[in-house]
Amino acid sequence: MSAVYIVLFVGALVVIFALLAAAAAAKLARLDGATYPAALMRGAAAFVAVLTLAAAATGALASVLT
Repeated sequence: MSAVYIVLFVGALVVIFALLAAAAAAKLARLDGATYPAALMRGAAAFVAVLTLAAAATGALASVLT
């Protein structure tokens, strides 16, 4: 398997994990009594946080492994 396929697969997994975290955060916010717009904002913040964390981890690993 080439490196391109591995990068695409890992990228897809990160996006799926970010979507799951966003859905969980939005559901928990809604169960806590937040309005729909507030719950969506919390879900969006969780999505961005997971993607940012993945990018930071990738950058740190790239600097260590090269």
